Amino acid sequence: MFEKVLLRYGYSWQDRFEILQPMKYSCAILIGLLILMHMGVSAESRGRKPNVVILYGDDVGYGDVGAYGSQLIPTPHIDRIASRGLLFTDGHCTAATCTPSRYSMLTGLYGFRKGVSVLPPDAPLCIPTDILTLPKLFQKAGYRTAVVGKWHLGLGQSGTRVNWNAEVRPGPREVGFDYSFLLPSTNDRVPCVYLENWRVVGLDPQDPIYVGVAPDGHASTVYPYGRTTPEAETYYEGDPQHSETVIHGIGRIGTMWGGRSALWNDETMADEFVHQARRFIYSQSPDQPFFLYFSSQDIHVPRAPHPRFQGSTSLGFRGDAMVQFDWSVGAVMAALNEKGFADNTIVIISSDNGPVYDDGYSDGTVVRKSIGEIDRGHDASGPFRGGKYQILEGGTRVPFIFHWPARIQAGISSALVSQIDFIASFARLLDIPLAPDEAQDSRDTLDAFLGNDPIGLEYTLEEAGRTVAIRYGPWKLIPGKNSNQLFRVDSDPGELMNTAEIFPDQVVQLTDLIDQARIQGRLR
Repeated sequence: MFEKVLLRYGYSWQDRFEILQPMKYSCAILIGLLILMHMGVSAESRGRKPNVVILYGDDVGYGDVGAYGSQLIPTPHIDRIASRGLLFTDGHCTAATCTPSRYSMLTGLYGFRKGVSVLPPDAPLCIPTDILTLPKLFQKAGYRTAVVGKWHLGLGQSGTRVNWNAEVRPGPREVGFDYSFLLPSTNDRVPCVYLENWRVVGLDPQDPIYVGVAPDGHASTVYPYGRTTPEAETYYEGDPQHSETVIHGIGRIGTMWGGRSALWNDETMADEFVHQARRFIYSQSPDQPFFLYFSSQDIHVPRAPHPRFQGSTSLGFRGDAMVQFDWSVGAVMAALNEKGFADNTIVIISSDNGPVYDDGYSDGTVVRKSIGEIDRGHDASGPFRGGKYQILEGGTRVPFIFHWPARIQAGISSALVSQIDFIASFARLLDIPLAPDEAQDSRDTLDAFLGNDPIGLEYTLEEAGRTVAIRYGPWKLIPGKNSNQLFRVDSDPGELMNTAEIFPDQVVQLTDLIDQARIQGRLR
């Protein structure tokens, strides 16, 4: 355009050349510098380690999320993340109960290796402090690490009783978390207090806490015992197991004395965990990546959603608690956006096991027990059969979403993936080699997690109680002492047609593979 101006005012071509050529050269330099600057920024962004946030639901089933087909529970925040991330339709936790699933995700080891099962209130820490864990892996890579929410992996040393009035250790800090704010066990178990790092929050030394047993002549607060004073269960009635210590009108598993000033409030628990998670996110620097394991208590029993969520579904407190979990997800995501972390943060949404309905309390969840569906039209397992405690597919196939705007394209993946493979996959992402004896059951499935591999795992193991099953492509084998069950879950998601007698060679092959994996760990 400038050349036309010069021509209009009678400049010769030689004059125009002498005037314009240096300008073109300068512009080329400027454009080149701008491109290099952009490339530098892009390279820096690509080279910057991503933050990682795991948003972990409790007893959230495959069919409890709108993106997975729920019609009666609104989950707009999770659905929005799913629409912008990678939604896995064949994603699994390792076990149909919470403790072994959490153990596997954090250690890369199946729970059956160490006999890890659902822990009682006074259980010691079940994760050895001298092994590699997921948070330790991130620490090696220079991350700041935190856990907020439900723990249920034990606290303290084996063979000793935890002193809740002093420092409670070992625990999360000793297995790789720089900061922890915990529900120590589960919300249906004592002690009903929060633990920040090694100390009970808000504890009055004049009202010491005792769990399991209390010394003669103690002066600590005495709570009602639900089995002898059922009228104390004013929130709702619990079964005999859930009718021991009554806190805030809800019976709990286990006995507890003292700590009245430190007691949690069930209805504000989600708010408290969100507050602590947001506080951690806001304290982080853009110069250091972080790993946050946000472990919600929702939708585990006793379900006591905040009053602002009560009545938000037609499914009673279970559905309302799921709406509350969705809100928690949205609140944590909002903090990431507000701090400018969202684009370079890997957000994983999943659950520790499949769904359960009436699980110890009369909380208004009505079930047709013969077919395992809520009476009002909501099947929390989606198209699958079974749920929590069961080796069937509904026990371990759970919502499983990966969201990382900087690297992952939105879509749906049918790749077979498992939470136990987080350690090996993040080890490759962070370029940290694993020793042969580290996370021996964890395999590198990073390509599947990033959407570059549509197949995923060749096989994965699932456990419920003492039963260990295997998924191998579309096949699922559930071994039995007297009979085996073999299903094609692609064409028979309800696991209704046992084909073990039709395909005996497949039974032998998969049985051998289970045996090899149990002995050797990471095979292929």
